Amino acid sequence: MTTIESRTDELLIAHLLRRAGFGGTGADLQRFSKLGYEDAVDQLIDAIDTASLPQDLIRRYHIDQSDLRTRGSSAGNWLYQMVTTDAPFIEKMNLFWHRVFATGQTKLIQGKAMSTHLDMLRAHGLGKFDDLLLNLSRDPAMIMWLDNQDNHKDSINENYGREILELFSMGAGNYTEEDIKECSRAFTGWTVANTDYMALKMRNNTMRPYGYVNWQFKFDPDDHDDGEKTFLGETGNFNGEDIIAIICKNPATAGFIARHLYHYFIADELPVPQWSHFPPLNPQAIEVMTHAYFESGHSIKAMLRALFLSDSFKSPVSRNARVKSPIELVVGTIRLAGGYDSPTSDVYDHIAASGYMGQDIYAPPSVEGWMGGTDWISTGSMVMRVNFAGEIIGNLESPGVQSLIASIRSDAGSSPTSDSLVRSSLKNLGELQVADDTRNGLKEYTENVILSPSKDDESADIVNSGTHPSIISNSAIASLLQLIVATREYQFV
Repeated sequence: MTTIESRTDELLIAHLLRRAGFGGTGADLQRFSKLGYEDAVDQLIDAIDTASLPQDLIRRYHIDQSDLRTRGSSAGNWLYQMVTTDAPFIEKMNLFWHRVFATGQTKLIQGKAMSTHLDMLRAHGLGKFDDLLLNLSRDPAMIMWLDNQDNHKDSINENYGREILELFSMGAGNYTEEDIKECSRAFTGWTVANTDYMALKMRNNTMRPYGYVNWQFKFDPDDHDDGEKTFLGETGNFNGEDIIAIICKNPATAGFIARHLYHYFIADELPVPQWSHFPPLNPQAIEVMTHAYFESGHSIKAMLRALFLSDSFKSPVSRNARVKSPIELVVGTIRLAGGYDSPTSDVYDHIAASGYMGQDIYAPPSVEGWMGGTDWISTGSMVMRVNFAGEIIGNLESPGVQSLIASIRSDAGSSPTSDSLVRSSLKNLGELQVADDTRNGLKEYTENVILSPSKDDESADIVNSGTHPSIISNSAIASLLQLIVATREYQFV
């Protein structure tokens, strides 16, 4: 018998799986619920991927994913990882950093550089922020994205020096224009190997007769400004490492990263350019994370653990408070439908669908990344979102969908009612919570169309026995699932 307390834990864990992953199946919810909430948090954020499709298998079927030259290939390769991993929190964090450290293949051309950039985020995205910022500053994709290869001691380029302060660490209003110049001076000589001046000017990006050569970080001491610099009130012969150390100990950095985490994991905030003019929506949540940042020696994982255990995250008010990004919708729906058992050309259609909904992976609209929130929703994008989810979840040829329907049948009982079918379907779609009017509409549809179909309703392949059917077809249950993923509630996370 389900108690009120256990039901509360189930709903909280379902909320955790949606925010810290891409949602969960009924089986996922059952497994994590047995752990209790705090242990579920630890298992989720400490997980190591053991289930992703191997790269050698993917490349055997997709030759284009060997060199990742096109954006469809490189983004599709990441989609495989997001859909098939058993450590979804890692990929959810990669999406977070891709949004904050917006970097695009649209400028870089090389997909391999983006793949290497993503591997860097996987390796450092949950560790000490100092290490992440240092590796980001040495990352060839970021160097080329923000033109630091053109940052020379006798002619500084301020692009990276500006963005590391404004968008990557502190936020506007916490530094001066002079700090930007001094920061840029410290990063002179941080450049890219395996290229040459003419290749960069022609944007050929090190293309050779047999393909692309991946870039590597290179420090050129002859091009580094080793003079004295004054940055954020400190003076010394600073290099890039020194600048990062000064940035990361600044309270503004902790608050800025905490606000980004709140924006991504709890509720849609104002667009980043407005943060210097308006306070955070939830100062208490920011304080919890900034405290964890300094107590842990600047650990991102510690900030997130504190966030997930906080009252702000656990509050029912925070549930369904964020609009799903297109990639969250795509990945979450595919995972509910069973994911990818093997390489498939569908991966290209699915990554393209995210773009049609407004989020082209590896092609952020600007250095500020995607704004999110209501920007994700328009008349056209809503049609795409509903059609995509309905097509995936209603594909009766998919073994994963068949398994999902079998689980719904089992949970609904041998003599299902409209209430038990709707309740079971919502549970197996990740314990989706819907408003009373939505639930009543689903129950009315189930009663009138699935349990009491008209004789001329060819879509309801049902065998009747008495008042209610004893056998409900897969297509009938699939039609209910399609109706659920078309609801307003399914668009939120």
